Amino acid sequence: MARQTKKQKALAELDSEKLWSVDEAIATLREHGSKKFDETVEIALNLGVDPRHADQMVRGMVALPSGTGKDVKVAVFAKGDNADKAKAAGADKVGAEDLMEDMQAGNLDYDRVIATPDMMGIVGRLGKVLGPKGLMPNPKLGTVTPNVEQAVKDAKGGQVEFRVEKAGIVHSGIGKLSFSDEDLKKNFEAFTGAIVKAKPSGAKGKFVKKVSLTTTMGPGLKIDTANIEGA
Repeated sequence: MARQTKKQKALAELDSEKLWSVDEAIATLREHGSKKFDETVEIALNLGVDPRHADQMVRGMVALPSGTGKDVKVAVFAKGDNADKAKAAGADKVGAEDLMEDMQAGNLDYDRVIATPDMMGIVGRLGKVLGPKGLMPNPKLGTVTPNVEQAVKDAKGGQVEFRVEKAGIVHSGIGKLSFSDEDLKKNFEAFTGAIVKAKPSGAKGKFVKKVSLTTTMGPGLKIDTANIEGA
C-alpha cells in the first residue's frame, strides 16, 4: 500500500460531515493550500431546481467586488466608434466579419464574447460555434449591448456568469487563495446573494440545499447554509 503524504493525512483527518462557517472554511483552505501556485477558490451550490423546466432555470451575471484574480479574455463584435471604445476599454480582440471568420476557423480562446445589437446578424452565424461553449452573446446577460465600453470593463473587472447545470449545480471561481479573508468573504457573499436573487418562479421547497468551498487541489468543505441570507 502506498504511504500517505503529510498533506493527504491532514486532509483525511478533516470531518467530511462538518458544516463550516465561511470564515472557518477559508482559514482551513488556506492552511491546506499549495505552496507552489496560487490556487483558485471555488464555490458550488446544489439548488432545489430542475433546469429542464424553463421556469426553474437559474442564470445571470454577478460582479465580484474583489475581482476574480484571473485575466479575462474578451472578444467584441463592433464597428466604428463602438469598436474604438471597446479597444480603449481593454478588449483583447475587436472586429466584425473578420472576427467571425477567425472564430469559425477555431480561434475561440475567450472567456467572454460581447456584441453591439447591430452585430447580431453576424454573430448569429456563430450559434453552433459559440453556443456549446457558453459564449453566445445574450441581451439578458448584458453581453448584447450598445454600451460595449462598460461591458468590457465589467468583464475585466470581476464580473462572472453563472448557470445551473442539469443536476441543479451552480459552480464558479470566486477568487484566489492569495486574496485576503475579507476579500474572499465579500466575493462569497456577492455570489451567493446573486444566486438567491435569481431564484426562479418554479422553484419549490428549499432553494439552496448545499454549499461547498474548495480550492484547485484542496478539500471540499460543506458550508452551513445559515451563512447565506435568504437561502
